[in-house]
Amino acid sequence: MMISQSAPNISAYSAAGSLSKGKETDTSSDLQDEGASDLSSSSQNNSSSAESSSTNSPHSSSNDSSSGRRSHFNKLFFKPREDLQITGVRCIFLTLLLATAIGLGVAIFYSTTAKETSTFHVNFQNAAMQAQKTSNQNVLNVFESLETLSKTTTTFIMQEHKQNNGTYPLGFVTLLDTEHHMGRAREDSQAYVLTYAPIVEGKDYDLWTQYVNENLQWINEAWKVYNNVGGVSEKEQSPSIDLVEPRIWTVTSLDEDGNEIDYDSNIFFRASAETVQVSRQTTLRDICTPSAFFDPSKSSNIEFVVTLPVFGNFEEDAPIVGHYFTVIPWFAFFENKLPTGTPPINAVIKSSCGHTFTFLIDGPDAAITSQDEDVHDHSYDNLAVNKPFAAFSSDSCEYHLFVYPTSEFEDYYTSNEPLYYMLIVLAVFVATCVSFLIFDCLVSRQQKTLLVNARKQNALVSSLFPKSIQKKLMEDMEEEEKDKTKTKWNKSGTAGLRSYLNEDLLDFKNNKNDAEGPGVKPIADLFPETTIMFADIAGFTAWSSTREPSQVFTLLEGVYHDFDLIAKRRRVFKVEVVGDCYVAVAGLPDPRPDHAIVMAKFANDCLKRMHEVTKKLEVELGPDTTELGLRVGLHSGPVVAGVLRGDKSRFQLFGDTMNTTSRIESTGVANRIHISQTTANLLIAAGKEKWIIPREEKITAKGKGELTTFFLNMQDRHGDEKENGSISEADKNLLAVDIVDMTAAEEKRNRTAEWTVEVMSSVLKTMVAKRNALKSNVDPVDRIALLEADSLSQNSDKKTIISEVATCIVLPAHCSEQFDGDTVKLNDVIMDELRNYVQTIASLYNNNPFHNFDHANHVVMSVNKLLSRIIAPDIDTDDNGKKLHDHTYGITSDPLTWFACVFSALIHDVDHPGVPNAQLVKEGAPIATLYDAKSVAEQNSFDIAWDLLMEPTYKNLRRAIYVTEVEFKRFRQLVVNGVMATDIVDKDLKNLRNSRWDAAFDEKTEESESIGHTLKATIIIEHLIQASDVAHTMQHWHIYRRWNERFFMECYQAYLDGRADVNPAKTWYKGELGFFDFYIIPLAKKLKECGVFGVSSDEYLSYALQNRKEWEERGEGLVKEMARDARRKDLAAQRFALKN
Repeated sequence: MMISQSAPNISAYSAAGSLSKGKETDTSSDLQDEGASDLSSSSQNNSSSAESSSTNSPHSSSNDSSSGRRSHFNKLFFKPREDLQITGVRCIFLTLLLATAIGLGVAIFYSTTAKETSTFHVNFQNAAMQAQKTSNQNVLNVFESLETLSKTTTTFIMQEHKQNNGTYPLGFVTLLDTEHHMGRAREDSQAYVLTYAPIVEGKDYDLWTQYVNENLQWINEAWKVYNNVGGVSEKEQSPSIDLVEPRIWTVTSLDEDGNEIDYDSNIFFRASAETVQVSRQTTLRDICTPSAFFDPSKSSNIEFVVTLPVFGNFEEDAPIVGHYFTVIPWFAFFENKLPTGTPPINAVIKSSCGHTFTFLIDGPDAAITSQDEDVHDHSYDNLAVNKPFAAFSSDSCEYHLFVYPTSEFEDYYTSNEPLYYMLIVLAVFVATCVSFLIFDCLVSRQQKTLLVNARKQNALVSSLFPKSIQKKLMEDMEEEEKDKTKTKWNKSGTAGLRSYLNEDLLDFKNNKNDAEGPGVKPIADLFPETTIMFADIAGFTAWSSTREPSQVFTLLEGVYHDFDLIAKRRRVFKVEVVGDCYVAVAGLPDPRPDHAIVMAKFANDCLKRMHEVTKKLEVELGPDTTELGLRVGLHSGPVVAGVLRGDKSRFQLFGDTMNTTSRIESTGVANRIHISQTTANLLIAAGKEKWIIPREEKITAKGKGELTTFFLNMQDRHGDEKENGSISEADKNLLAVDIVDMTAAEEKRNRTAEWTVEVMSSVLKTMVAKRNALKSNVDPVDRIALLEADSLSQNSDKKTIISEVATCIVLPAHCSEQFDGDTVKLNDVIMDELRNYVQTIASLYNNNPFHNFDHANHVVMSVNKLLSRIIAPDIDTDDNGKKLHDHTYGITSDPLTWFACVFSALIHDVDHPGVPNAQLVKEGAPIATLYDAKSVAEQNSFDIAWDLLMEPTYKNLRRAIYVTEVEFKRFRQLVVNGVMATDIVDKDLKNLRNSRWDAAFDEKTEESESIGHTLKATIIIEHLIQASDVAHTMQHWHIYRRWNERFFMECYQAYLDGRADVNPAKTWYKGELGFFDFYIIPLAKKLKECGVFGVSSDEYLSYALQNRKEWEERGEGLVKEMARDARRKDLAAQRFALKN
């Protein structure tokens, strides 16, 4: 009984508390008001029950009624005001959105319209200027053609007057081959009529009649060809003795019916003749219509008369003895002036004599639209382009050509697109507004549902718990949410790994503080069945020692990016990349029974892709890139996988399987997939026994002892893998004949040449960009051509190249202008000539083991690397590079110097015979005699390459290299010094270089700053070429070993051929030590001493010292191996020759 009574009291107390809170704060939230309302209703029900057992309940009923009234008041007052605010914000937002849409649409409309209008104006201006220019040029051409005819006639007049001994006046002449001279002139000018009219005075009329009758035979001859007429009209009667007028004699016209035309009485000719008689110049005279000469029905064009004086001789005051009259249609000057497809424009001719007529020029066609007035569309008056027409004529009438656009022209360049764009923008914004309203409606509905539920929950909590308990419950809920975020990263085992691998790693790092707290279990698990792959790039360390850092990363990113794509396709998990080693695993985080098969396929795909990527990148990264291989090792077994947390959390694999896989990979063979016994067993169990080939010898692995291993030999493997699977490493070294696949060699040479083209074209672009920035002057082509001709070996006045070696080469002053070669695109013709030149140079290299095209490109690579590394330590370059220019003695400011160095490296061993200069002198070789037994091979290489460059085939390439006499001379001088610097045996050249180095860098030497800089720049360039020529000695040990062996093979072959007195094997070991001590290491120290090559000088010196030490320890044994291999190759080559 007590419990049943206390429950209503608690409810009533809670309701009263809520109501009292509502009374105290009139601004209570809607949620609280609604909660109070619900509780009061509940209280009323409980009070009614109480009334049945007690009569002391009026006060409780009164409170409940008050609570209901306040709740209703809050609903009417507070909630509508919030709704009005939200509605107002929505309206403001939609209004702003609509205003933005309208403003943006209008802006787009006007901007697009303005762009189209501008395009229309620009194109019309271009068309108008072209029409005016070409039409005026055509008038000028017509005048020149007719004046040439007038001068020819004067020549005939003088000849005929001399022949007839003055029997007839000077103007009486019959042109020889009339149809040729006058017909050609008429065709060139498109004239209807072209006639010659001698001036006949009254006293000479009888002579004129006699002359005409004596020379009528030309009419019949001309009639046969042109159907033209001429002669004395029967209508004419003897004029008075004082009459002086032109008489029509020789005519060529367009009268196709052959009717005789009385030109003599034509008023246009008479008026024109009178004007010319005064001006003594060619005159563009009256505008006339075809009715003046022909039947008006035959033409609707208007014409004009051009009159030329014909003089009796070529003296300045020569008498006018005749005239040429020609009738030319006006449209002839406006046809074929604009290209086909050009929309029509109007051309209006106006003269000061009152003539006006209008043409329509529609592309190449022209037609008259009015013969007496201006009928163009006057709405385009503001766009008129006005220029004088035929201003060079001597007529008193001045002609002006007005060009106007037509509506068709404007329509061609304008459209309704601005309107469409505006409507599209408005449509997008309207759709956005509609979407917003729909979204807002849905969100409002969801919020109302959540609000109702929240009211109910709040009412329940408020009715059951005091305020302190309510607060504690809310705090507990917030703490629980934090725990969820925390435990998200506290999962262990497989679930934890999946969470780490599938979730964003950044989230994990952001929460690492929570995940690393005390008692937090690590994320790790054991995966019993996996296959791991280690893939290492064979030869990478040596290859990277010759490249720039950016090129190293270009290779790694290119190869491993493709590996990542294959891994995603094969569902293989990439673990990490350590150095150049790629690590992947199959069988985790999701176990799979076919992990060995999947990993075998993945490894095979990676091997094939490696070949494709290196072949593709060789053009960009340089020679020997395709010689890089992939050494792959596979092993299967259990592995522990987990997240190693810390500053840089990473997913890691641990266990003996990882160690064994590393041993399998490191003992493998380049371009082969080496697998363990365990992996082989899994493949055999899966029916893939055809995929594996046993390795003949067992491998010895650290900590494992001897292991039996296999090679993967999948049927679709790359062609390079098709070897005898069980071949031993020893057998590989005993291969009898080194037969070169000519096709593969040709492809490699082409790729190498293409890389060289890319290097040289990049520098050429920088040269062109600098000229453009400086707006450099260009010398006449003829002047440079003379210099080029004089520079040829057969035209060098018997001077040797070595005599041209200069002590100082003046480089350009600092250039403050900024220029970027990437903004320049070389002409395709220049690129084709450059490509052709490099490929021709490649073909001129002999197939020597060392002095060959591959070595030349190795030198090019070193030159390019050293030049790209030229830096100024601790120098501020905010002064447009002035300090850097001074620090590097001007080398960095002249891209022509860079190009000359690369060019020198490319050509320095062209046609090298494979023996030293001393041997050539001893043998009495012709080139030794030609070059006075000094630097024979070097001078020969220079002459061959230079003469090739001077051939007409490469004229555009030469114009890209140099455009002035100064540039030509500097380029040749740099190449001479560069190529001659590669002769390190000639004592005179060596002493000269050493003395210049001492003079340049000896602080006691007193030289002016400009001379000192020039001397330093010159000697540094020469030493740069020298260092690049022997760069293999200052690079990774493997690079040094490869080129050292090739040089040994070349010298040994010369010994076998009887072109060397001493077996190189006897002196090679000590000779290399001396070479390091007395040339290589001092040269590397000089590079460091000059201070312009940055870290490259330290790198070169470090490698030189390391290689010297390594050679001292292993050199004797290596010489024996090289000598043995050389003998075996020679014997194998002999056997091969006998067999074939």
